[in-house]
Amino acid sequence: MRQRGPSPAPAPAPADPGRAAAVRALAEGMASMRGPLLPVLHAVVQQHGYVHDDDVPVVADVLNLSRADVLGVLTFYHDLRRTPPTAHRVTLCRAEACQARGAEATVAAATDRWAGSTDVEVGEVFCLGNCALGPSGMLDGALHGRLTPDRLDALTEGWPA
Repeated sequence: MRQRGPSPAPAPAPADPGRAAAVRALAEGMASMRGPLLPVLHAVVQQHGYVHDDDVPVVADVLNLSRADVLGVLTFYHDLRRTPPTAHRVTLCRAEACQARGAEATVAAATDRWAGSTDVEVGEVFCLGNCALGPSGMLDGALHGRLTPDRLDALTEGWPA
């Protein structure tokens, strides 16, 4: 039987064969799970800090998925990083309850303070479940409520600007 259209292009060789082998081992160790893609991607983030573009074809190969399937899941979930993590992370709530309590000023202050920083990443989330103490945010994974620009400055004193 003749194949229609071009055959899929082979995956390019990974830039870091050691990392590719480690990712392959993670994926192979979880391949027998039911619905292993998300746990594999989380494990890669936990072990390596992020999912590199070179990891996508490795995971796809082990799990017998297309690269598009893996990339679709990877880009859908915010917790699955595609870039190396920064030294610090600020995640601020942008949901209605926090907005009603003045979150916009804190978001603007954080965005201005760390614009262009390679050491601090500012992100957003749409509810941390801390609505009664809004505006809320996460600073390096720790939940804080009643955030204001001044309180944010005090909590992040010593962080690079």
